[in-house]
Amino acid sequence: MSKTGIKVFAPATVANMACGYDLMGFALERPGDEIIGRLVDNKPGVHITNIYGDKGKLSKETMQNTAGVAAQKFLDHIGDPSIGIEMEIYKKMPFGSGMGSSAASAAAGVMLANELLKRPLRKQELMPFAVAGEQVADGAYHADNVAPSLLGGIVFIRDNETLDFHRVSAPPGLYATLVHPHIRILTKDSRDILSDTVTLKQTITQNGNLGGLIIGLYKGDFDLIKRSLQDVIIEPQRAQLIPGFYDVKVAALQENVLGCSISGAGPSVFALSNNNLNAENAGHAMQRAFAKHKIESTVYISKINSEGAILY
Repeated sequence: MSKTGIKVFAPATVANMACGYDLMGFALERPGDEIIGRLVDNKPGVHITNIYGDKGKLSKETMQNTAGVAAQKFLDHIGDPSIGIEMEIYKKMPFGSGMGSSAASAAAGVMLANELLKRPLRKQELMPFAVAGEQVADGAYHADNVAPSLLGGIVFIRDNETLDFHRVSAPPGLYATLVHPHIRILTKDSRDILSDTVTLKQTITQNGNLGGLIIGLYKGDFDLIKRSLQDVIIEPQRAQLIPGFYDVKVAALQENVLGCSISGAGPSVFALSNNNLNAENAGHAMQRAFAKHKIESTVYISKINSEGAILY
């Protein structure tokens, strides 16, 4: 007999935060993915019954779906082969958007399973299963989207292999602008374009910016954050994949944002501001810049989401 269902939500995220490639990310308030699920008898394992909003592009096969893998890995860890879960996935953000779509599904999937079993694990302990779920999407084992989607806030990952992750303070008044141009870039393609060669000068500059960004966030030093939100390694390589990127970036910087760069693998572009007005003005300016390149876009203005994945 099927039992009462529950709904969970996991938010979109911005990964890299300019100078923190594969090491930093933060959660947005909206958009995000939702999953409704229930425990079922006599049907062990995870079963995806429906997926909405994916235009038929996602597999309902458990081990080929980020949410399914995350939930199944969690059940394997729990070690009770009799447990059965059915889930319906509601995709609320586009694929290949640079908004952490696959990570949100993975975070929601494992969150759902944990909630259905009355939270045998703490939220932080769900990370390995969520990361394993997202790995299905792009083949890489990294937590810069999954960690903030699951845990909320700004997260720094010192080491992805061991999932040595830490929450970083978000100063009051920090706002994010995310502009999603209606084009698609696959994470794999965006990774394949990157060079393996980095100069010593680039390494020193990038390390300095990453350290400055973390210190600036902790101290609430917006001037230091502004000086540090610079990516000298990844952005110059990926910018060519986003038509009009530098026009969009200039438009944002002219609205007094703290910084602007590519969100995750792109094509979405984000900016951080120290007040809501600058964040909104930047969003309109960035959208106009994309429009000049005949690209429609959607704008999201958000505080840093401190909760991450939640039970609805």
